[in-house]
Amino acid sequence: MDRRALLGLAAVAVSVPSAAAASGGGGGAAPQATFMRLPTITGSVSGASGRRAVMSVEVGLDVQDAALRTRATQSAPRLRAAYNTVVQRVASTTLPGMAPDVERLVAELQAATNATLGRAGARLLIGTVMVV
Repeated sequence: MDRRALLGLAAVAVSVPSAAAASGGGGGAAPQATFMRLPTITGSVSGASGRRAVMSVEVGLDVQDAALRTRATQSAPRLRAAYNTVVQRVASTTLPGMAPDVERLVAELQAATNATLGRAGARLLIGTVMVV
């Protein structure tokens, strides 16, 4: 593949959105980012050989409502504490050598999100669930 063509294409892709924004096509203020990334959550689990392993979960929130997004940003430490509790609980019930139950993990993390924020509206997003 020709690197110059790839770099030229990347330059065009970067300049097109900025040209559309400069022309005033959207009007009004720039849209706010609705995604909020949180630090990786970890929990200890028994490994296949009987040794301890670590389960790590990447999480983020997609919050469309501006007031709820502000509340989620302010409640980030409480969210991390609630997520740590859920991940440790799921990790402790995972059998040695088995994959974690991601469906259960997502349901419990979403319930913890709703309970911490006081209402529904923030959508939990999972990146990677890994046991090492």
